[in-house]
Amino acid sequence: MTGEIAFGGRDIAIEEVQALATRTALVCLSRDDRFRDGLARSAAHVAETLARDGVIYGVTTGYGDSCTTPVPLDLVAELPLHLTRFHGVGTGRLLTPEETRAVMAVRLASLTRGWSGASVELVELLCDMLRLDILPLIPAEGSVGASGDLTPLSYIAGALAGERLVRYGGRDMMSAAAFREAGLAPVVLRPKEALAVMNGTAVMSGLGAIAFTRAVSLSALSARLTSLACLALLGNPAHFDERLFRAKPHAGQMKVAARIRQDLSAFAARHAPSRLQDRYSIRCAPHVIGVLEDMAPVFRSMLETEINSANDNPLIDPESGDILHGGHFYGGHVAFVMDSMKNLVANIADLMDRQMALLVDTRFNNGLPSNLSGASGPRAAINHGLKALQIAASAWTAEALKLTMPASVFSRSTECHNQDKVSMGTIAARDALRVLELTEQVAAALMIAVRQGLRLRMMSAALSPDDLTPAVANFLNELEAAIPFIEEDRPLDTLLGELCAGISSRSWAFGWKGDAA
Repeated sequence: MTGEIAFGGRDIAIEEVQALATRTALVCLSRDDRFRDGLARSAAHVAETLARDGVIYGVTTGYGDSCTTPVPLDLVAELPLHLTRFHGVGTGRLLTPEETRAVMAVRLASLTRGWSGASVELVELLCDMLRLDILPLIPAEGSVGASGDLTPLSYIAGALAGERLVRYGGRDMMSAAAFREAGLAPVVLRPKEALAVMNGTAVMSGLGAIAFTRAVSLSALSARLTSLACLALLGNPAHFDERLFRAKPHAGQMKVAARIRQDLSAFAARHAPSRLQDRYSIRCAPHVIGVLEDMAPVFRSMLETEINSANDNPLIDPESGDILHGGHFYGGHVAFVMDSMKNLVANIADLMDRQMALLVDTRFNNGLPSNLSGASGPRAAINHGLKALQIAASAWTAEALKLTMPASVFSRSTECHNQDKVSMGTIAARDALRVLELTEQVAAALMIAVRQGLRLRMMSAALSPDDLTPAVANFLNELEAAIPFIEEDRPLDTLLGELCAGISSRSWAFGWKGDAA
């Protein structure tokens, strides 16, 4: 653990969501009395409006299209629990612990804005659940992304009330039992509180924060693997000349080119190009990876704005107490970010798949053995090197590319045509994570390929350690420690799993200096 991240009175960054998701930091609430007073006022406004016989959607009315159905005052107290129960229709895989923590952190960020009518007690319990790692078991499927993530978030709201399964201390149990073990107690959901927890974009935004972090890391890894592929192919470093990229100065593209140029600087000083122009998957790598780098600040801005917003309905003006009925649960911005990001990430999968195809094919790999086989002599006839790995990388790439269809264009009218235009942001976020998973698998395959190709070049003396910058040499040493040289055919599935785990957890360091970092 690296310390605490305080919620309340400040914005939360994507990196802080990620730190809480991986438990490299713990959560706490601000100790500022003004923050807690603001939460208390928000909840009090709901009670005061009810006392005046005021009408509040989802408090004195039914939900959704049932907003025209009045709820008798003597049943208002029961309504929140009913909302958590009838939305218990989630299916599919369960969110991972990391994903669940990210979702809880994002919902906490929204509730602590003080516009949702949630009590201090509920916010404290949600914070305690995240801090103590009491994690609701949340099915991934069932949200159309407006009215927010109702179904998956119902598993958090129900857990707060003691009624849903959670994972605590390595065991699955009802949340009420977990609370007893932890010295806590469920809350009795007050009017508006179930809606405050459920009617928002926390699932798509939490998954989006994880996807963003992985995508930015993957961009850096792809740049480094492009450098290594270029070295293994004895390629042309002149394609990354700084003057070229000043002529087309997209900042992210320039950043990627600078990274590759720095990696190839020792090689460029010692070798003449073997080809006037390398094939596009090498020569145009900054133009592919750079689009993600250029869009990353836009994606960050949209995601962090969403994370730090009050996005349920209705909202309660914390100053006046006015009840404001709107549509902030609509996840259009997150849907756009996730649909766009998965497209850019899948293009990087395609880039790396093409780079691997060059490395294994004797027509294009500039003298390397077929399929990068390390076998020689008579045994070369029965060894097939990375042939199947390249086939698998093509399969993963094809699946990633297939998933780039934007989810946001598949809006469906639902819930008696009340939710007649919806964002599909949560499906887009889930797609983005799957595309990232597939692309990380392609990256793992390319890691094996470049490690094999560079060792073969060293063995043939076509390359020497002097051709590597210190940062590249250190990275290659780490690759060689993780990946054995493949002389005889062997299964690679366990190795791929280990490499993918390292990629998704961002365990690889790159060591670029200055602006290129």
